[in-house]
Amino acid sequence: MKPLAGIRILDLTNVLAGPFACHQLAHLGAEVIKVEVPGTGDLARQLGQDESLSARNMGVSFLAPNPGKKSVTLNLKHPEGKAVFLRLLATADVLVENFRPGVMTRLGLGHETLRAEHPRLIYCAISGFGQDDALAHRPAYDQIVQGMAGAMAITGTPEASPLRAGWPVADTVGGLTAAMAISAALNAPDRGAFIDISMRDALMATMGWAVSNWLVAGVEAVPAGNENLTSAPSAAYRCADGLLNIAANKQEQWEALAAHLGLDALVSDPRFVTRADRKANRVQLNAAIEAVLLDRPSAVWEEELNAIGVPAGRILTLPQALDQARAAGQIASYDIGGRSAEVFRTGMRFDGAALAVEDGPPELGAQTDTVLSALGLSKDEIAGLREKGAI
Repeated sequence: MKPLAGIRILDLTNVLAGPFACHQLAHLGAEVIKVEVPGTGDLARQLGQDESLSARNMGVSFLAPNPGKKSVTLNLKHPEGKAVFLRLLATADVLVENFRPGVMTRLGLGHETLRAEHPRLIYCAISGFGQDDALAHRPAYDQIVQGMAGAMAITGTPEASPLRAGWPVADTVGGLTAAMAISAALNAPDRGAFIDISMRDALMATMGWAVSNWLVAGVEAVPAGNENLTSAPSAAYRCADGLLNIAANKQEQWEALAAHLGLDALVSDPRFVTRADRKANRVQLNAAIEAVLLDRPSAVWEEELNAIGVPAGRILTLPQALDQARAAGQIASYDIGGRSAEVFRTGMRFDGAALAVEDGPPELGAQTDTVLSALGLSKDEIAGLREKGAI
């Protein structure tokens, strides 16, 4: 049995941060009911690099974080739609939303109102800057958050910075933080909580050393490209066919690397004796190492260096990395309207197996009738709600 089996979560979220949080919870066994706007649903249904799927309201951007969920369409602005939502809420353990702060309150569905009636409800709100922050009114676009968190300022090289991360890291870190907080709240002896997730704060919490070096030591982080400023040699080095990451962070690793590359004399060179020496003279050190590495392919060096205890790894393309993930059981395949579509799972393994969900991402409103029937609504009542635009 999965750890969250028996838990029902209402997912009122859009695009990525919220859907990604509920993606984790669905794989952990929770029943996730995605509550969407009739007709259009989650904006991500129209996003992604496959126009044919976007035209079907099953965009690639939607597929990635929504497998295993049920889709119910409710118009929360319609009195009868709101009434159905409240009946559904009475059966739920958790509500997750990532509207701009204040939207749910204006709908009459704010956390204080809902928890007054349902004190055991776990209500999680995800936003760019938190519910009460001075910037709470601003929209939570990932790139805006990356910039406001200081992350872009320390990404890239000194010559090409600031740069955003190559994927929506603020959204995904915010979603992971929300999933962790919800899982913890579900384990509380007295269940019931309002969880306020700020994507900015969640992202900054992952920038531990960069943040602490400023707060504690007064040293501001700077963009360092592929260099690890805490150690040397620790960087990406050119080989005959591409780049190889080497992280010889320990003294014994540096000595083993130097011996293997025929650079034994550098171990006693005053410029490179200690870690501090090597950091201060990293340009000269890296040049000496790279001059040797350029003679052979990266895969050869990777195997040889790891064999002698020196951490090394090629810089793979995403397709190459996904081949490894597929071998680890982290790629799922679903039928989407007669065509196969692959999505990544969660990276988690329980008892030796990758967590999986049985069903693929849902068509818009696919489970509306089933879920509402389980609430006690008749076919005629459901049809009437649909005619009125409430569902």
